[in-house]
Amino acid sequence: MTVHITQLLHAALLVQDLEKARHFYGEVLGLIECHRPLDFPGAWYQIGNQQLHLIVATDARVDQIASERWGRNRHLAFAVTDLKECQQHLQMAGCTYQLSRSGRSALFVCDSDGNLIELSQVHG
Repeated sequence: MTVHITQLLHAALLVQDLEKARHFYGEVLGLIECHRPLDFPGAWYQIGNQQLHLIVATDARVDQIASERWGRNRHLAFAVTDLKECQQHLQMAGCTYQLSRSGRSALFVCDSDGNLIELSQVHG
């Protein structure tokens, strides 16, 4: 018998300051917060058929290893339609980001807790 995984349901990130995280994911990235039936601190965002769960953990530590190449660290990746527009938006929001060094149309940005997010341009 084998396990047959059919889809990714959600990914969870640990955050220390929920309001800063809500600002980044809701205001900067434009994700829509959805209903969350649990009573511990956090926020959920619906992204297509999947969700992003933010969980408050005041002792969370980011384990970023490769500071020269952010893409070689643990990260989540989101598809975007226009990477140049995303770059301009991140600059206006005061976010530091790093372009992918692989030659792909992608960049990496950190949230307020240092969690890495990849924004990768996907066509059609």
